[in-house]
Amino acid sequence: MVELAELTQPGRRSVAAPAAPGSGRRRARFREAAVTFGMMGPAVLLYTVLTIVPVGVAIYLSFTDWDGFSTAKLIGWENYEHLFDDPSSTDAWYVTALIASVGTALMVGAGLVYALILKGRSRTNSFFRAVAYFPHVISALILGYLWAAILGTNGAVNNTLAKLGMEPIGFLFDEKFALYTLIGVIVWAGFGFNVVLFVAALQTVPAELLEAAAIDGASRRQINLRIVIPLIAPVVTVATVLNLVGLLRAYDIVVSLTGGGPAGSTQTFTYLILARSFEGTKVGYATAQAVFLMVASAVLALVVTVLRNRQDQAATG
Repeated sequence: MVELAELTQPGRRSVAAPAAPGSGRRRARFREAAVTFGMMGPAVLLYTVLTIVPVGVAIYLSFTDWDGFSTAKLIGWENYEHLFDDPSSTDAWYVTALIASVGTALMVGAGLVYALILKGRSRTNSFFRAVAYFPHVISALILGYLWAAILGTNGAVNNTLAKLGMEPIGFLFDEKFALYTLIGVIVWAGFGFNVVLFVAALQTVPAELLEAAAIDGASRRQINLRIVIPLIAPVVTVATVLNLVGLLRAYDIVVSLTGGGPAGSTQTFTYLILARSFEGTKVGYATAQAVFLMVASAVLALVVTVLRNRQDQAATG
């Protein structure tokens, strides 16, 4: 009784009630979540403002007939219906598909072969890797102007042929050559990026495995095809997706090298959107084209990834 009285007297400190067993853990989890959201918040906000919101606005505008100045008016699916009826869009998609498929195959294939040849560590190999990667550092716009000065009507190559009494070659002004010239320049400018990816991947292949295969009598070709390439297959998939999506959006090198000509034979879908639709104040239609290109790129990237994963599962299963 005395102790109870002393504890309840004024000025005396009472004994605190014990905390609930789970309250400390809840407070720790709350602090951890607060720190996590505090660190992620600025990045999420920035991504939302710069990516999510513009994409949402673009999807909305794709259903309007907005010309960039007047009030946007909803017209439903008319822009997308016109997209499949427009001959210029069809031709541009053919050019884009050809550039993306052929360019990706050549860039990945050439980069892989080049990396296999120069995978050893030496000064010579390092030099040639740098030479292959150097065009990737330069702006594609500048590369286009450079090759236009070399292969153009009055370029270095045709001037030399004229001095030799030979007919000029229509690298850029003949519809039969212009598209393939464009693809060749794109491959030359971009395959060095794949070389860097593949050389880095090849460094992770265990040397003991390659030595064991060589001791068993496997040739260099068999080692590359049956051991090395399957081991770096995930990197090949990443390179394929990156090249495919990048070439679907090819624009700057088209502007500086061919300008979409001759007669629209090198006009890609992105070039059509930026140089034709937006320029003609068809903002709603151009936005529908851009949204369609975005969806097509995402679908193709997903298809390539899924097919690659299925092939890997079949190989391991």
